[in-house]
Amino acid sequence: MKKIRIIDVANHASVSKSTVSQYLNGRYGHMSLSTKQKIQDAIKELNYVPNAIARSLKSEKTKTVGVVVRDIAGYNTSHVIRGIDDYCKQNNYNVLIYNSDFDANVEQRALLALQQMCVDGIIITSSGLNSNLINEFMANGMPVIQFQLEYEDCPGHIVVSDYKEAAFQATEHLINLGHQRICFVAQEFSQSYSRQARYQGYLGALNKYGIQVETQSVLHWSREEGFAKNPLTLIADDKGPTAFFSQHLAITTDLLKLFNAENVVIPEDVSLLGFDEIPMVELFKVPVSVIKQDAYQIGYESGKLALEAIQAQHTQLQRIVVPCTLISRASCKNLS
Repeated sequence: MKKIRIIDVANHASVSKSTVSQYLNGRYGHMSLSTKQKIQDAIKELNYVPNAIARSLKSEKTKTVGVVVRDIAGYNTSHVIRGIDDYCKQNNYNVLIYNSDFDANVEQRALLALQQMCVDGIIITSSGLNSNLINEFMANGMPVIQFQLEYEDCPGHIVVSDYKEAAFQATEHLINLGHQRICFVAQEFSQSYSRQARYQGYLGALNKYGIQVETQSVLHWSREEGFAKNPLTLIADDKGPTAFFSQHLAITTDLLKLFNAENVVIPEDVSLLGFDEIPMVELFKVPVSVIKQDAYQIGYESGKLALEAIQAQHTQLQRIVVPCTLISRASCKNLS
């Protein structure tokens, strides 16, 4: 089968080769409707497929954005990716996705692979352990957009949820229901601005209502080791929490598994409010109250910011904050 070239399209449409090239590169603002239609018809009739590699060599653009996420199967992450992909597709950009599995070494390899593929920009939710490499990329002109997690040693364009305000609203909601002893359950948050913001929102609500922070007010959790202290031990204490405020879907899931295994009844024995929506929560016997992030919008804004950065539209670093929504359900008992 003969390979169709730009010159064939030009001859078929009775226009110049440069006119077809301008059309293919989206530079047709001053092109007449009839000329555009002739080119469209010629492309369709000849079944012409542009050579993306050749075009990228000429333009120094691959029209591709690389995305690095920690868990592509995650409920929120999948919605973020959809938002990124939708925006990029609308603007004729392709998306390459890498999954790091929460492994900093895998994340590093993904970043280097995307660099070797000459992507035009990178969107990443970072582990915080490859800041030097990300800073190097940005210093060398690679547009990098971070989302979800923000780190002091890696300033750049970023899209985040309004974590502080959301945590404040959630804690205030529990306080208004009569809860004075609210356990903040979270991963270690000393190095991440985003995790610190949630804690500051929690403290802000407690301070507003004159509630003291107790030694049992914070419970740490990790993916590898689980809870630093058994939540059941905390509940059994006379001064233990009447409510848990979980900061991640995985933490909420672990709490639910533990409570179910030990016949802890929600909300009669303890109330639960989680950060992040739970898949198919409407099927739960006791649907869980949550702070819902707008994951799709985070992705959409990340894709938009990436293309803007690629086009050098910003002279200053951009920080986009997406609001969250408190969804009150049956898992939080009214003690008032």
